[in-house]
Amino acid sequence: MFRNIRFYRVHGNWPESEQDLSEKLAGVEFSPCGKFAERSAGWEAPSGREDDLFCRHLAGADLLQLRTQSRVLPAAAVKEALEGRVKEFRERTNLEPSPGEIRKLKAQTRDELMSSALLKSDRTQGFFLHKEGVLGVDAATPAAAEWFLEHLRKALGQLNAVPLTFAEEPLALLNRLFMGKRVARFQVGRECRMQESSDTRSVVTWRELDLEEFNVRQHLNEGLRLTHLGLVYDDSATFLLSADGIVSKFKFFEGSAADVTDDEDPLARQDTEFVLLTGTVQRLLDDLSRELGGVGK
Repeated sequence: MFRNIRFYRVHGNWPESEQDLSEKLAGVEFSPCGKFAERSAGWEAPSGREDDLFCRHLAGADLLQLRTQSRVLPAAAVKEALEGRVKEFRERTNLEPSPGEIRKLKAQTRDELMSSALLKSDRTQGFFLHKEGVLGVDAATPAAAEWFLEHLRKALGQLNAVPLTFAEEPLALLNRLFMGKRVARFQVGRECRMQESSDTRSVVTWRELDLEEFNVRQHLNEGLRLTHLGLVYDDSATFLLSADGIVSKFKFFEGSAADVTDDEDPLARQDTEFVLLTGTVQRLLDDLSRELGGVGK
């Protein structure tokens, strides 16, 4: 359900009821991309049903979904069409187009091609844990997360959300686990990434490898710094945790979720997966807080 999780601490009021939050999100409802627009975004019902609420409240958590629609216009297509326009300009004027004229022709070409470009939609989901005051966003990049937060601010009027921090940096826990310390409910997985301390462009990744091997651990003593560590959590899920607390490659073990059949109501399946996810995340945040000296302000 969620592949990545970026955590944010929310300060201030969050709508208490499902109905109240849904009404606010409906104020920034998704509408299709205009004929000459490159991108549009807005909120939609997570259930996928047009007549449903714009959020879903289950077990103390809200599920919300942002839809972004964009026009697919390959750069190669623009380049090829522009070449034809430049050629026509030369034949018509017997002159070589100036840089300014080329920029003008390129803009005209993009505008004409944009209206007939194919459309594609991407959906970004988020959850809010009421008790913890924590927002989680399924975004692989900071830009995608900020896009989600930007539209959430538009819907709520204001949103004071800052990246979730702990008294001690998550890197400290990663190093302890990597070097062999046993921590309840956490086990080292089979993937990690390291980076040169003096050159952030130099990155080494190990996958499907026994990370407890001495030769792998020895790299920490040879100038490399741990940036990501694969973990098995609570014998139910695996994920990659970064040094700044971002979760990626989140996946439950097969059989962890309640058994559902292929013909079961998709909404019932979504609800089951969401409750399982948020319950696991709540335990994970509690354990991280315990190991890292508490949650930051």
